[in-house]
Amino acid sequence: MNAITNVHYYPEDVLSHQVITRLIQAGAQETDAEATTRALIHASRIGVDSHGVRLVGHYVRLLQTGGINRRPTIIFERTGPATGQLNADGGLAHPAAYLAMNEAVQLARETGIGTVGVHHSSHFGAAGAYVVEAARHGMISLIMSNSDAAVSLFGGAQPFHGTNPIAMAAPVKNSDPWFMDIATSSIPFNRVKLYRSLGLQLPTGVAANSAGHSTQDALAASFLQPLGGEGFGFKGAALAGLVAILAGALTGAALDPVMVGTDEEQNYQKRQNVGHFAIAIDPARFVGHVTYELAMNRYLELLRSGPSVDPLHPVMAPGDREWKEAKRRATNGIPVDFETIQILGLKV
Repeated sequence: MNAITNVHYYPEDVLSHQVITRLIQAGAQETDAEATTRALIHASRIGVDSHGVRLVGHYVRLLQTGGINRRPTIIFERTGPATGQLNADGGLAHPAAYLAMNEAVQLARETGIGTVGVHHSSHFGAAGAYVVEAARHGMISLIMSNSDAAVSLFGGAQPFHGTNPIAMAAPVKNSDPWFMDIATSSIPFNRVKLYRSLGLQLPTGVAANSAGHSTQDALAASFLQPLGGEGFGFKGAALAGLVAILAGALTGAALDPVMVGTDEEQNYQKRQNVGHFAIAIDPARFVGHVTYELAMNRYLELLRSGPSVDPLHPVMAPGDREWKEAKRRATNGIPVDFETIQILGLKV
């Protein structure tokens, strides 16, 4: 979870209305605005504020300048019994990612596994939004996305890979899904931006200045370091490469080092060609639903009952923290920083 200070809290429905309104005002089609809002609210709901409603200003700017196609024609083509390709036509990535995962689920219902590559897309926010949907339909699912260079190689002095997130969800009977959503960088760069707006200092070993030296100053951070930090960053760099291959080279998207960035003013009108790769797996085609459900419940029972270093903080499964935060925010509201409050036109 992100530590948020100097914010105001709003109910989810209020934020949803304002986000959809701003996207439509910027020229997005209503269905695209709804899908984008759905993904952003997912992130804000579970506490991933770096990829939540604060991204609205970024998408609005790109819609207004032409960096994102306001009226895309998304085309899905089935390329084999369990495979497909989706052309997002330079539009908002969220509707394309939801559609790609939905198509992967449909393929998995037929063949046991479904895979869909997406090209000519854009930044799709929190990867977890899409796998959670597939898990609700009984599918184990993964999704990943490449992006423009923002992360150094292990020992590198300049950015090479994108933050290249990987998300996975697995259904759990009568419970929220097992859920993982990670960047292959130390942190997402949107968290650097969030820390800048909040005046917070970065953790050690996550970002570097323009000379390639580690820095905790969010304003001085030029790019990120790979997952694993200064000692074990080769692991994160390799995972980023995995994403670059599956979501980039395999789909026809631009490769990370040569992809157009959208933070520089001179690139606001340029479209990126980001790639995503969605996978859905039907447990029924392997051990069967009943055996799978029993195994998952037993696995999580063993995991959560394991001894912890601090008795006040029991061991948690991936996703436990997020679902707990979602319940808390359903009661207390979602925190929004002042800059985003202004962009959304919210009342303080």
